[in-house]
Amino acid sequence: MSRICQITGKKVMVGNNVSHSKARTKRRFYPNLQRKRFYIVEEDRWVTLRVSVAAMRTINKIGLLNAMNRAKADGILVEK
Repeated sequence: MSRICQITGKKVMVGNNVSHSKARTKRRFYPNLQRKRFYIVEEDRWVTLRVSVAAMRTINKIGLLNAMNRAKADGILVEK
C-alpha cells in the first residue's frame, strides 16, 4: 500500500540528512499516516481511510463528506 493520504494527497518527500560537517545523505520524509475508520451518518455506514493527521483535522473542521467530495474533485480519492 502506498504512503499517500487519501484526503490531502500528501506523500513521501525526499531530502537530505545534514551532518555537522555538512555532508549530505539522502533520506525520506514520511507523512504522518494513520488508518482510521469514519462513520458516515448520512449513508449509515463506516469507511476506513488512510489519512494524515492534517487530514483528520480537516475532516473535523469541514466534515467527512465535504472532505471526501473535495478529494474526489481534486482527483485524489478514487472510490472502489
